[in-house]
Amino acid sequence: MLRVGRKAACMACRNLVSTNMGVRFRIPLQKLHPLSRAIHHRYSGNNNPQRPPHCTAARYFTSMSRLPMRPPKSHPGTRGWGYQQQRNFWVARLAARLLKLRYILLGTAVGGGYTAKKTYEEWKDMLPDFSDYNWVIPDFVWELSEQIDFEKLAKALPEMEEITKLLPDLDKIGENFTFLKSLLSSETSGDPALKATDAAAAAQDSSDKQYKKGLVGELILIQQQIQRHEEEVRRAAAANSARSPPPEPAPSPSPNPSPLQQKRKSTDKEKIDQLQEELLRTQLRYQRMLERLEKENKELRKVVLQKDDKGIHQRKVKKSLIDMYSEVLDVLSDYDANYNTQDHLPRVVVVGDQSAGKTSVLEMIAQARIFPRGSGEMMTRSPVKVTLSEGPHHVAMFKDSGREFDLNKEEDLAALRHEIELRMRKSVKEGQTVSCETISLSVKGPGIQRMVLVDLPGVISTVTTGMATDTKETIFSISKAYMQNPNAIILCIQDGSVDAERSIVTDLVSQMDPQGKRTIFVLTKVDLAEKNLASPSRIQQIVEGKLFPMKALGYFAVVTGKGSSGESIDAIKDYEEDFFQNSRLLRDGMLKAPQVTTKNLSLAVSDCFWKMVSESVEQQADVFKASRFNLETEWKNNYPRLRELDRNELFEKAKNEILDEVISLSQVTPQHWEAILQKKLWERVSTHVIENIYLPAAQTMDSGTFNTTVDIKLKQWTDKQLPHKALEVAWETLQEEFARFMAEYKGKDQDDIFDKLKEAVKDESIKRHKWNERAMDSLRVIQHNALEDRSITDKPQWDAAIQFMEETLQSRLKDTESVIKDMVGPDWKQRWLNWKNRTPDQHIRNETKNELDRLLKLHDDHTAYLANDEVTTVRKNLEGRGVEVDPILIKDTWHQLYRRHFLQKALTHCNLCKRGFYYYQRHFVDSELECNDVVLFWRIQRMLVITANTLRQQLTNTEVRRLEKNVKEVLDDFGEDMEKKTQLITGRRVQLAEDLKKVREIQEKLEAFIEALHKEK
Repeated sequence: MLRVGRKAACMACRNLVSTNMGVRFRIPLQKLHPLSRAIHHRYSGNNNPQRPPHCTAARYFTSMSRLPMRPPKSHPGTRGWGYQQQRNFWVARLAARLLKLRYILLGTAVGGGYTAKKTYEEWKDMLPDFSDYNWVIPDFVWELSEQIDFEKLAKALPEMEEITKLLPDLDKIGENFTFLKSLLSSETSGDPALKATDAAAAAQDSSDKQYKKGLVGELILIQQQIQRHEEEVRRAAAANSARSPPPEPAPSPSPNPSPLQQKRKSTDKEKIDQLQEELLRTQLRYQRMLERLEKENKELRKVVLQKDDKGIHQRKVKKSLIDMYSEVLDVLSDYDANYNTQDHLPRVVVVGDQSAGKTSVLEMIAQARIFPRGSGEMMTRSPVKVTLSEGPHHVAMFKDSGREFDLNKEEDLAALRHEIELRMRKSVKEGQTVSCETISLSVKGPGIQRMVLVDLPGVISTVTTGMATDTKETIFSISKAYMQNPNAIILCIQDGSVDAERSIVTDLVSQMDPQGKRTIFVLTKVDLAEKNLASPSRIQQIVEGKLFPMKALGYFAVVTGKGSSGESIDAIKDYEEDFFQNSRLLRDGMLKAPQVTTKNLSLAVSDCFWKMVSESVEQQADVFKASRFNLETEWKNNYPRLRELDRNELFEKAKNEILDEVISLSQVTPQHWEAILQKKLWERVSTHVIENIYLPAAQTMDSGTFNTTVDIKLKQWTDKQLPHKALEVAWETLQEEFARFMAEYKGKDQDDIFDKLKEAVKDESIKRHKWNERAMDSLRVIQHNALEDRSITDKPQWDAAIQFMEETLQSRLKDTESVIKDMVGPDWKQRWLNWKNRTPDQHIRNETKNELDRLLKLHDDHTAYLANDEVTTVRKNLEGRGVEVDPILIKDTWHQLYRRHFLQKALTHCNLCKRGFYYYQRHFVDSELECNDVVLFWRIQRMLVITANTLRQQLTNTEVRRLEKNVKEVLDDFGEDMEKKTQLITGRRVQLAEDLKKVREIQEKLEAFIEALHKEK
């Protein structure tokens, strides 16, 4: 509560405010809220004009304070009575004032709450709309927030209170060290150990201030405290041992130590034990925190790597020299698929007979068992390019995959071998055994020599059962294609455990490199050769190049294990070293030390590889520079106004055009859809309506039979055929509109290079699109209800039905007359003017027509079919005129003539019914005119309108969107199929753009590699 001074400014304040309440509050009344001032002094404004307008000290009222009350009115002449009443009835007066006070408090609370709410709403409206500033935050932050559950991560992180609990009790440790210091300072003052402890403590205090509060900072503090505790415990123990005096050899026994000394020693020991326990607990807490953070970090890294694989955020890492060179070879391999003379960049080609140990040598160089193995069967079915480089971790990775295989784990090794085998089998086409498609693999690890090797399928001498007949020739062609590169280093692998005369690969190598300037010979399985050969000097002849008719830069002898697939690389290395250390080949001087072991082999191959690269890479860069100039000149001369778009870029451009054309389907107006659907549906069903419904019903004699026949036939038609016909018409209409938009000329940007692609997309999309058959049942009900309605409400509908009937009958009559004209041939006018004659068949039909016309003139109300006696009469009449005619020809001619006769009568009746709407409203009572056929055509016309409207709604609401979805799926499938794009987007322009893109990429990568190579030198 607040209080004012003794001198109040008004009667209300003087009567209400007590001098013993609250604290003194010196605020002028002018600074109070206007509402508070009004409540304070509403009764004291005009009573005494001479007093000052505001008091110097006033009570500060709030919504929870007591409000001032109206002073009692004074009655003139009754001052004493009023005073007596005020003195005697003060309890009642106080109760009345309190009752008034609750209403004031209630009103004040309501008014204050409303004011606060209004003020908050005004303040909230003044805030800007922060949703407009979402562009400030990068897109990958939003995408990352969708993938990472930050709430779950926040819950998983430890609370600050838990981390604080992990910290050691520094106060307790400080007290212990203070006590220990005071205990030792009396006897070892100036001890350097304690001085070092004080210095370390001071340094630690100063370093602690450098870390902010946080999880990483506190971990570092814990680690520093552990180191400090260990140092202090070690120094304290050393000081304690140094303080205890050495035992003096005295004959007399030493006096017993005093109880104070024993207590001090026990206390020191307890303090040291306590410090060690505290140190151990701190270490355990630190270890548990590290394990938890490592686990969380692993989960976060896994999520980030998965996002990196999808291309959301790729970090740029500086590539090594060998990786840059390997990328050049990969791009060149894609560009130069036929291995022509342009591909002259160096690589190490590993060739050898089947099961000679090529893969084992390559695994020893890569220091991992990375290739699938088999006993005697062909395992290497396609070239495998392995890029070897040095790195901190022993890992392997495919060129087109982001997964790293840890080569120190057996499960990853097994997965890598399985993946290589799957890729090999996938690359082999049906009916073939080997493939020329290259599998690109990179291996990094400590101590691995940098180079690029290509492991080729083993050369065979005989094609066995299950192989393709051309397997031997295919392997020879692949090997020659790689070895004929003048800068390729040939690593020729020869099995030392078999007779040299059985070698096939040596003859092949000698053909490709007769001088041996780029060939390195490797003799494998030397341990078996030493054991099996009777003359060890034969091995010496091989490694000296005297046995085989081939030359080489160097000769090496290696051992690749005992032949077990389960041996590790370390075990093979140990076995190889042990063998050569104990072999008499080295002891007797048949082999020299630099010629043995795969380690020496890998060093020699790597040196030869980089020497070849340094000598040839700049020349190859000049070759591609000249090729780029030629291609650019051809493009400028042939396509000066077109951008250089490769096949993928052209496909994306065509994809956007096709999608724009598909979207145009949704812009077709409803009137256009309904008009097309109504027209096509009537063209599809008009023949059935005229021939199977109208003509049979019109043969009846009265209107009741006519209506009954029509209703029965319409019901059968609706149940069986009409819904199917309607859906067929809708589906064909959608196809035609889609094809029209696809083929429509779009202006100058239209490119005819996309025609094949658009046609293929259209056909495949239509093939995949299936109409929603569930709409057939509802359509059948709608059509049935439309055909059952016979009530024509107004004259315009009657006139529309008359017009529809007239147009239909005239069209049918025109078609019928055309058929009759073709049957009887040209008339006399055409024969005279155009010099045309009738054929014998046309002459017979013309005579038959004339005879049947006479019959129709005699019997105007004849039925639709001729009786047998009538056919006989007509035939005899024609025979009397010398015309032999077949009865079938008579009936066929009669059908067309009667059809024409009927249509002419129906048109005449249609003209009479134009004024028959009045009689129709009276149900043709007292009228000879009956227009039931007009009602039939009105029912057909109404059914067509309703059906067209229903089909249009289904097209625009469902089928167009489904077709657009199918088009997108087809385009996505085509975009992933490079063969499909190559088939559909063709031409010299496309091939020239592809070559330009590849040559530029190769040249740029070669220049970057040459620059890095010069910097390394």
